[in-house]
Amino acid sequence: MRANRGRALAVAAVTAGSLLAAAVHPAAAAPVYPVEYHFAIGFPAGFLTPDAAPPGANDWSCRPGAAHPEPVVLVHGTAENMNDNWRGAAPLLANAGYCVYAFDYGGAPGAPMQGLGPIEDSARQLSAFVDQVLAATGAAKADLVGHSQGGGVLPRYYLKNDGGAAKVAKLVGITPLNEGTTLDGLSVLATELHILEPANAVLDTACPACVEQEAGSPFIAALDAGGATLPGVEYTVIASRFDEVVTPYTNSYLPAGPHVTNLTLQDQCVADAADHLEGPYDPVALADVRNALDPAHPVPVPCKPVLPVLGPLL
Repeated sequence: MRANRGRALAVAAVTAGSLLAAAVHPAAAAPVYPVEYHFAIGFPAGFLTPDAAPPGANDWSCRPGAAHPEPVVLVHGTAENMNDNWRGAAPLLANAGYCVYAFDYGGAPGAPMQGLGPIEDSARQLSAFVDQVLAATGAAKADLVGHSQGGGVLPRYYLKNDGGAAKVAKLVGITPLNEGTTLDGLSVLATELHILEPANAVLDTACPACVEQEAGSPFIAALDAGGATLPGVEYTVIASRFDEVVTPYTNSYLPAGPHVTNLTLQDQCVADAADHLEGPYDPVALADVRNALDPAHPVPVPCKPVLPVLGPLL
């Protein structure tokens, strides 16, 4: 009896000590990452360090909670890398409670300009990375958020040809390249002048993905054959009328359907002047991303009011 009483007192003392220590040294709060909303600051800050994950990304100990059960994989665009593309979205989503992951694809290791290689090869890299994320987090599916190539033709190829549709719940594209680009009409002019093929032969050496993303390319024709979307995946497109890379800008859109939402920044905020590259840092676009990932708990879309134009005062 005396021994039992002694053990009970010892346990009580240890418990009290633990509670006191917790009161004196409370558990560290989750980090709050700085969110960059300016392309001119965020892009240069990450360009020369492509191997570094953007703030908030690639915490491999993260486990998705009930509020956000799918981890988010960020997929950069052509001639970009994970660090210069995602210094806005990665910390924003991490601060909101998501497990966020980013990677480089389609380029030499350590090169600032990624996403240049054949899209078929890049899709295999995306597939391997998604598998790595699912294995680490224990999640059944991931959500993809991409920019340009990374929000359009690349993930769509992965969904269609590499088994991605069974592993992805949502695809959110910021100024995505879905139906190809005329390069502001240059590819059309080159076709008329019969110089497109020789020009593409030169371009294909440095950037095969660029040739595959031209409007009317055999790659896009094959990708769209049988339908541009797949059942079981929710698609959101965030386009900009000021897109100077995806031309016309409506080539960002996917065909209308029950699981497709096509948004335009200027339809939500007429004063929004974000172009193709600025999209991933644009506050309106980033709010759209959050609402696409969690439509049940929408956040307000920030929009600066347009000041009226006043005539000369008499």
